[in-house]
Amino acid sequence: MDYVSTRGQAPKLDFEEVLLAGLARDGGLYLPEHWPTFEPDRIASLAGRPFHEVAVEVIHPFVGNAVGRAALIDMAGEAYSSFGHAAVTPLVQIDCNRFILELFHGPTLAFKDVAMQLLARLMNHVLQKRGSKATIVGATSGDTGGAAIEAFRGASNVDVFILYPDGRVSDVQRRMMTTPTEKNVHAVAVRGTFDDCQAQVKAMFNNHGFRDRVQLSGVNSINWARIVAQITYYFVAATALGAPHRRVSFSVPTGNFGDIFAGYAAKKMGLPIDKLVIASNENDILPRTLATGGYEMRRVVATTSPSMDIQISSNFERYLFEASGRDAEGVRRQMESLKQSRRFELDAKVAAAMGSDFLAASASEAEVAGCVRKVLSGSGYLIEPHTACGVHACERTLQGEDKSVPQVVLSTAHPAKFPDAIEEITGSRPGLPARLQTLMSDTERFSVLENDEAAIQAFVEENARAIIAGG
Repeated sequence: MDYVSTRGQAPKLDFEEVLLAGLARDGGLYLPEHWPTFEPDRIASLAGRPFHEVAVEVIHPFVGNAVGRAALIDMAGEAYSSFGHAAVTPLVQIDCNRFILELFHGPTLAFKDVAMQLLARLMNHVLQKRGSKATIVGATSGDTGGAAIEAFRGASNVDVFILYPDGRVSDVQRRMMTTPTEKNVHAVAVRGTFDDCQAQVKAMFNNHGFRDRVQLSGVNSINWARIVAQITYYFVAATALGAPHRRVSFSVPTGNFGDIFAGYAAKKMGLPIDKLVIASNENDILPRTLATGGYEMRRVVATTSPSMDIQISSNFERYLFEASGRDAEGVRRQMESLKQSRRFELDAKVAAAMGSDFLAASASEAEVAGCVRKVLSGSGYLIEPHTACGVHACERTLQGEDKSVPQVVLSTAHPAKFPDAIEEITGSRPGLPARLQTLMSDTERFSVLENDEAAIQAFVEENARAIIAGG
């Protein structure tokens, strides 16, 4: 399987190279040259199987010969053995045809663990085979950072630098990044927004001299391997609810567009997804794009669902490439327009495709709080604000849809990651699982930097072992 850049000016790479590269050298994102497809019988055969086995079946076609099947089986088994639920991503029914897909049973209580635990093992496998080291940089709006640091902490051949917006993540999210003591992990609080952090990461990748000196790699959802691993739980949930003989709809809390793009990828592979719902908070750039045909950045508003406080949804570029018939030149024009004027227009073909592929709805802070209380009183089930955006969007967009089609809301985080918000909404403070009881008292270790490209890159160079090993 070879991969191509959404901007069409970078060489094709195989999976192993894409895994380590992260962002393409032309600034684009990688996608498979073609989509593997599963026939209905093959999809049906996945029902009831352990999560790690389904992961191997789904991921292996994308990996090709880069990683042997036996090694992939071992890595998947090890990655998901640390999860706090035997099903890894269990379904919980909260209404007659509505289900919550719990994606928060990993070590950092967020959906990012599902991909990150496997990604770390894949990357370690490839680096060991090559006898090399890597410097990983990532930006986080809350959950990616903790998941990456947890997955790579103590790795002998990887240094991890996570940029997060200072004061714009929850205390639990921050402490999951700042309390690990391993010297190969570095939490960096940037005085700015998540979009600033994400722009700094892209700047590092686009500085080819710096990129080569520190042997740069990435773990944000710009890394294709992250998306691939997330496809798995769409197959697991859908087959548990009757696919391929029954269609299933998904409502996805959406910030950087990676999680819902994994659903789109599953549909391209043949999974009978009926509707894909983009669920947003007050930072509603994607619902506005769907409604108006214009992608326009506005000021980031701080909300109780900080992982979605985003105005640049990086993975939307992958969708633009697909929906335009893989028009790399058109994608380059749109990305340049976004850089210059903070907006671009969808062409008619892409706008029509988006209207066919997605529904969308955003939730105000009052609507988020009301949804948390409504679900709790109606089913006794506690959801956190990101998940509430998903439930709200489900109610707004799928109310009149076929009742025989199950509606699955992706629950991207455990309520205990946002205790202040939950206490404010419900009057009760959710507790952390026993294994994390010392998190709020452990000593923190982090650096604070200005939103300055030179300063951030200098910090990475000063602390990266790969530059020492590589000269």
